[in-house]
Amino acid sequence: MALKNNIFKQLWFQVVISLLVGVGVGLVLGDDVGVGLDDNTLDTISSYLKIPANIFLSVILMIIVPLIFASIIVAITNLGTKEKMKTLGLGIGVYFVITTTIAILIAITLASIIAPGSILDLTALQETHDLSDEDLKVTEGFSVDDIPEIASNIIPRNPIVSYLEGQMLSILIMAMIVGLAMAALPKDSVKPLLDLLESIQKITLYILLMAMKIVPFAVFGLIVGMVAKVGVETMAGLGVYMATVILGLGAMLLVYTMIIKFVAKRPISSTFSKFRNPQTLAFSTASSMATMPMTLKTAEEDLKLDTRVSKFVIPLGTTVNMDGTALYQVIAVFFLAQLFAIELSMFSILVIIVTSLLASIGTPAVPGAGTIVLATILITVGIPPVGILLLLSVDRILDMIRTMVNVTGDLTASCVFNEITREKN
Repeated sequence: MALKNNIFKQLWFQVVISLLVGVGVGLVLGDDVGVGLDDNTLDTISSYLKIPANIFLSVILMIIVPLIFASIIVAITNLGTKEKMKTLGLGIGVYFVITTTIAILIAITLASIIAPGSILDLTALQETHDLSDEDLKVTEGFSVDDIPEIASNIIPRNPIVSYLEGQMLSILIMAMIVGLAMAALPKDSVKPLLDLLESIQKITLYILLMAMKIVPFAVFGLIVGMVAKVGVETMAGLGVYMATVILGLGAMLLVYTMIIKFVAKRPISSTFSKFRNPQTLAFSTASSMATMPMTLKTAEEDLKLDTRVSKFVIPLGTTVNMDGTALYQVIAVFFLAQLFAIELSMFSILVIIVTSLLASIGTPAVPGAGTIVLATILITVGIPPVGILLLLSVDRILDMIRTMVNVTGDLTASCVFNEITREKN
């Protein structure tokens, strides 16, 4: 009985139950097997059911900027030796680039072999989504002349604007610059600011952990609306595309498994079992940012990682380590290129790799952000951005899975650098 009560108290279990019940209710309300409510009634019900999700997201958006800013500065300042800072700072950057590149190469391989876009009928989809020939017009792609402007805007010129607009990459860079400056100064001179930032970090983490209590209700409301509106038949129509993305994400999880075994030198089964809570939360919320407090808690309490490592790697990884998102974006680009019968040259593929790598770094860790960034990649290689409309009906499901992969990647990276820095000390 005690074991059963403990399971019911687990967040992951509550979320799974909410998902299953939400799918059932969504099917009942939808056209496929249920009563088939009219659109207005369905919209009204969905809007009420989404109230917990909207509240949860509002809390995330309210808290996440000061949390990320404070976490990065505190982590860099507390790293200690310059050798450890060098190992983490340079090492984690190289590590993230390598794993993201692996994800992109997996995506290109699968998308080229399976060719999911060649299976669907563009004419039928065009009629279904009421798209004109102008909407499907191929545009001019990436220009080398754009590089200087992109490079010049990496460092934020106005930190206040970056803060107000939630530009996470700019905030991250600003926090790293401030953190490095504080680490170089005598501890006595930076202690008042460090104490303040540590307090901000603790307060924001506590608020987020409290907000997680409504996650099961938020998940239920989101799933009901999605299943009822989209329907089973529409989602099945893009099944090959979905299967390609899911297969790629599964391959990325296998890569993490090997990294945990051979690089982090941890047992696979017990380590992945400890990933379960943040993975389930990431799957349900489709936001690695919303999952970050749980990810930090898992890293420190369950995996017993050095807090100096976890508090640096996880906030940084949440912002820039988006292996699952990069993989999804590349498969989506290839899918749409095949659908629109656009031949991708080797140069275009190279541009896709570089753009996906950079775009994944700057992708906000909130639901649906990967789809927004996808438009940038499509424009870069000349594919009509309107193609995104064809993917929206199944994007929520894929967003949930790729977010789970992103969070798994952050925890894997934490395990790796906990092992590396432990050996060097």
